[in-house]
Amino acid sequence: MEYGTSDFKRGLRVEIDGEPYVVIESDFMKPGKGQAVYRLKCRGLLREKVIDKTFRSGDKIQGADVVETAMDYSYKTGSAYVFMDMESFEQHEVLNETVGDTANYLLEGMSCDLVFWNGDIIAVSSPRHVDLVVEYCEPAAKGNTATSVNKPAKMETGLDTAVPGFINIGDTVKIDSRTGSYVERVSKA
Repeated sequence: MEYGTSDFKRGLRVEIDGEPYVVIESDFMKPGKGQAVYRLKCRGLLREKVIDKTFRSGDKIQGADVVETAMDYSYKTGSAYVFMDMESFEQHEVLNETVGDTANYLLEGMSCDLVFWNGDIIAVSSPRHVDLVVEYCEPAAKGNTATSVNKPAKMETGLDTAVPGFINIGDTVKIDSRTGSYVERVSKA
């Protein structure tokens, strides 16, 4: 599939130099003289690098054959993570290198988005916020429970992050998977 300059918008998935990219910014510029210009800022889906590309009005760009599919995380083997398609019950093994830092937010049974390009899995993304149990943290210093003092904590997935002083071992906390930072304590229902 080809896209013309009139199709350029944020989120469009395109292929540049044989690799898939997602458009993160699209700017239209009409100089006083000459032809209109479209400037795209694109982030690579394989290597996360950001590039800038300029197109003249009427140019075309190839669309990337990228498909995003929701699958449930099942378990980890030695060198891979196993995800299951809950409609076909087909299992997919994803190498540790492909999962990367997302492994810090994976819990069994969690629904994740797997990105396929030309039939291969190139990326895994967890939900934006993940509820994790605090596996270890130092006890709060006496009198420091009401201030905004943070302390290091280790989550059940192995993630190391800073949490407020009032958080204890066994508490469940909401973590932002984009930044790895504490959001809030999850109340016990």
